[in-house]
Amino acid sequence: MPKQESTNRVQEQARKQVRDLNGFDYNAPAELFPNKRFDTAAEALRFAVEEIPAPALMGAFLEVDEARFGAHEIRYLYENAAYPLAHDVIRRARG
Repeated sequence: MPKQESTNRVQEQARKQVRDLNGFDYNAPAELFPNKRFDTAAEALRFAVEEIPAPALMGAFLEVDEARFGAHEIRYLYENAAYPLAHDVIRRARG
């Protein structure tokens, strides 16, 4: 694959990720890797931020509707005003 084609593909994937963050469906089924499924992305985000120690979260990623989100996107989606669940303030303060 030519370098320019590869670069274009990466740029398009990055643009898709940004669109996915803006129109994120918190009610969609999700999988938090390594290997834990959730009925909703909101539940997966809650588990990731409130239950997984911060150092371990760096290697995790969330998959929703075939889009993948790393640790920074997980934190962003959890802290976003659109996040539909209550935050556990005590656990977040310890994390």
